[in-house]
Amino acid sequence: MPLRIIPTQPIAGQKPGTSGLRKKTRVFMQPGYLENFVQSIWDGIGGIQGQTLVLGGDGRYFNDRAVQIILKMAAASGAARVIVGQNGFLSTPAASNLIRVRGADGGVILSASHNPGGPDEDFGIKYNMANGGPATEGVTAKIHAASEAIQQYRILETSDIDLSALGETPLGAMMVEVVDPVAAYAALMEKLFDFKSIRALLESGFRLRFDAMHAITGPYAVEILERRLGAAPGSVVNAVPSPDFGGGHPDPNPVWAHDLMAAMHGPDAPDFGAASDGDGDRNMIVGKGCYVTPSDSLAVLAANAHLAPGYAGGLKGVARSMPTSCAVDRVAEARGMACYATPTGWKFFGNLLDAGRATLCGEESAGTGSDHVREKDGLWAVLLWLNILAVKRQSVAQVMAEHWAEFGRTYYSRHDYEAIATDVANSLMSDLRTALPGMPGRPAGALSVDTAEDFAYTDPVDGSVATAQGVQIRFHGGARAVLRLSGTGTEGATLRVYLERFDGSDFLQDPQVALAPVIAAVDALAGIASRTGRAEPDVIT
Repeated sequence: MPLRIIPTQPIAGQKPGTSGLRKKTRVFMQPGYLENFVQSIWDGIGGIQGQTLVLGGDGRYFNDRAVQIILKMAAASGAARVIVGQNGFLSTPAASNLIRVRGADGGVILSASHNPGGPDEDFGIKYNMANGGPATEGVTAKIHAASEAIQQYRILETSDIDLSALGETPLGAMMVEVVDPVAAYAALMEKLFDFKSIRALLESGFRLRFDAMHAITGPYAVEILERRLGAAPGSVVNAVPSPDFGGGHPDPNPVWAHDLMAAMHGPDAPDFGAASDGDGDRNMIVGKGCYVTPSDSLAVLAANAHLAPGYAGGLKGVARSMPTSCAVDRVAEARGMACYATPTGWKFFGNLLDAGRATLCGEESAGTGSDHVREKDGLWAVLLWLNILAVKRQSVAQVMAEHWAEFGRTYYSRHDYEAIATDVANSLMSDLRTALPGMPGRPAGALSVDTAEDFAYTDPVDGSVATAQGVQIRFHGGARAVLRLSGTGTEGATLRVYLERFDGSDFLQDPQVALAPVIAAVDALAGIASRTGRAEPDVIT
């Protein structure tokens, strides 16, 4: 089993972002491209000699080849054991859990999250640390530095491992352990939630529909929702993972999960609907004729988490990404809990979770999770909602009405302008940042600016500082807008505009109508329509 040391050189554009390295699949398929980055991970973390790693991905196109390459590279660099999901499959939260329960030194997750898959679509890779969470900024910087200095990579020349069969297989001096990708995760869910109560709810005639969007959560949802909880067979739709996600876009929002939205607003709508994304870390919650925004969902979970056994003792604190609405802040204040606003990116929650300062975390982009893992977790959020409904015996709409009556309603929406020319997007944000000092007091349509800042964050645990995390504008009267460029796309730039307005008494307006003054104010300040040529966003959630 010969070891090959292959000369190479740095490849431009291999700087990992907040979610690892994401590029078009064909870029990753170039000879040496994946190998360069994997070797940079090994070098950046100080080597993997004698280590145990977890490996798996969401099953998108090239996942199968990438897993085999990484196994051979891990063996060539002296890893002791790699625990890999059967057929190379692992959802992101399941990988995080497996790292933690097996005491692994870290893990490699293959996914581009909610981005489309296929030979002409997207692929991604990221390194997670021993706590199960994404690499910190310091580690990411070391990986990037290694990618700029790389001169060679190491790989075994050998046949592929059979990943369809559970069990152990030696690969050189390393052991490859193929595990059921669902088992450990499902066991954790049974500890956190009252499966008996949820099963009783389903036996009462309560119907659900879970759209796995042809992505990795399908097998997890079938095992847990149908087999263990007793949902009717077929309640989980699009349950078989597909390399191109059935030709769809595995992003759980009302635009891309339109079939679910249609079913939930139809004449024979189930009582509860949910969807998850490509790698299983995001979620969408829908009731009969009632869409729940991710920000509202976070607030409801924070207010009711104690109804589930895993959180019966209450929450130590809550955290949200800065662009997420302030709805959860009001819950935290009323319940006497600490509340943190962090930059976008789950790794910023990791320190708070590890330090015991927060139990529940969420971001507006449909990501919610807790201290059970160090990633957001789509199916976990669905199960917590079902646990709450099983205890309250209310509809989703009734839960929302009760929540707004107690805490008021924060109208909230995100407007995405996708694939904007990068220079246009960068210029828009640069000009906006330059104008920030003169904004307070400035009229903007029917509103006027109260405060304006480029959000910066000092980590309360380790003191690290993150700057330029998004422009945050607060208006007199309590409305707020945030503008930032997203790092999750692979073409051009995506401008995300987050809009919110609190109302303590009127809960039934259409969100876009309620937010109209904020939308107009943002365009007056940033000139989005004139600069981008877009009369309206590509996606509204």
